[in-house]
Amino acid sequence: MDEYLNGVNVHYIDVGVQEGRKPPIVLIHGFPFSSEMWSTQIQFLKDERRVIAYDIRGHGKSDVGDGQYTLEFFVDDLIALLDHLNVSKADLCGLSMGGYIALRAIERNPERVSSLILCDSSSQADSNEAKLRRAASIRSVKTNGVNAFAETFLKAVFAPESFQSKPREVEMIRRIIQSNSETGICGTLLALAGRTDTTQVLSQISVPTLILVGELDKVTPSNLSELMHDKIRNSEFHVLPNAAHLSNLENTAEFNKQLTNFVG
Repeated sequence: MDEYLNGVNVHYIDVGVQEGRKPPIVLIHGFPFSSEMWSTQIQFLKDERRVIAYDIRGHGKSDVGDGQYTLEFFVDDLIALLDHLNVSKADLCGLSMGGYIALRAIERNPERVSSLILCDSSSQADSNEAKLRRAASIRSVKTNGVNAFAETFLKAVFAPESFQSKPREVEMIRRIIQSNSETGICGTLLALAGRTDTTQVLSQISVPTLILVGELDKVTPSNLSELMHDKIRNSEFHVLPNAAHLSNLENTAEFNKQLTNFVG
């Protein structure tokens, strides 16, 4: 389904139990992916829960627009989608960039969030070094194209073993990245470089929170997840073995187990 929100068409999926006693769970994908990365979790959850997944502007089947993005725009789109679907409160599950969006959403609109699942993510803004890496990535996309960027990015987000043990998942992510536009990728890199630091908000979070991270994650290593766990009271924290940055794909069984134990 598609809905025109804040000047762009946003593609979304809304499946599962529509009138359950629990709030919907919203799955927010990472950069530079799409809601398709959650396909296994959608199938896993839909018999018990209402599940909403969407493509962030500039990704997947959502409009690219002008490519002038900020993380605030991504949060605006999330809240607008909740409004469109008449969802007053939701469980927000975000991986990497999706976690950044979820944390900023609970800072801005705490009344809309019933729980948080933060996967392979961080509350910290980019350091100067990280901003320079984003700039280098933009330069690479503009010079060498999306396909070359995809190959480099795959090596950063998957564990080396996953290229042998999870070829289907690697190929899916390769295809998703390659289907995204240069404008969408570069615009999102700028938005990520310019996002605010939400670390100071962590101690104010009072909703149930689950923090998951792959033990081999080098993009958002486990110490960043531990920092969030230390500051969010009563949060749960689990390191997933045999997984890097895409823990929901690399160790799906353990990821889904922890997710189910948390959301019920």
